[in-house]
Amino acid sequence: MDVTDLDIYYGDFKAVEGVTLTIDPRSVTALIGPSGCGKSTFLRALNRMHEVIPGAYVDGHVVLNGEDLYAPGVDPVLVRRKIGMVFQRPNPFPTMSIYENVLAGMRLNNKKLKKAAADDVVESSLRGANLWKEVADRLGKPGSSLSGGQQQRLCIARAIALKPDVLLMDEPCSALDPISTLAIEDLISDLKQSYTIVIVTHNMQQASRVSDRTGFFNIEGTGKPGKLVEIDETSVIFSNPAEQATADYVTGRFG
Repeated sequence: MDVTDLDIYYGDFKAVEGVTLTIDPRSVTALIGPSGCGKSTFLRALNRMHEVIPGAYVDGHVVLNGEDLYAPGVDPVLVRRKIGMVFQRPNPFPTMSIYENVLAGMRLNNKKLKKAAADDVVESSLRGANLWKEVADRLGKPGSSLSGGQQQRLCIARAIALKPDVLLMDEPCSALDPISTLAIEDLISDLKQSYTIVIVTHNMQQASRVSDRTGFFNIEGTGKPGKLVEIDETSVIFSNPAEQATADYVTGRFG
């Protein structure tokens, strides 16, 4: 995925300015930076979730497998099939069973499956999210009956059921306890064998543990747009970054 000169707006306000980067396939890219610097806004722009907000739009290019996702005539719904998203707080559909939660994205996209095919999708997706063994005997129970960490893995299973090319994660562990966080981090390491992953995190240790590359976003002040200061191999960002602002942030001297 290649992003070039991306500016992101909410009406007249420019929230993010001039982001250019390449996201390597089948790798984990972490986005770090202080609150309000545009990390999550940028993440949502990658699959056109940003523009569901009235007045929001972008200038620039996001290219996936040679296709500009913001080109005229490109259907944002199709973009979101290729680029799945997992949000900060687990959000299984509370009235749906675990089984139906996994299939929800496919149902919304009008994909009709025979029972055997649906069973295969549910099992393979739950296995992919490392949840199958924990829920195989209670697929008819509500998704909301699971623990927080299990619910987040259920949401990951729902996302990968559509077989996206890219998986976006917006602080997926921020609402979880340390044990559940570790389970999600282990899962991310497994998932990158099949998916390109971009994760926003405020946890420096998490970024250093799970990502191959890390990008640091920053903001000059209130009312200013967020900018990508630098992006490099994670080991470089945390040991020898090019910019002083990055060094200050990752060592806790920021601000």
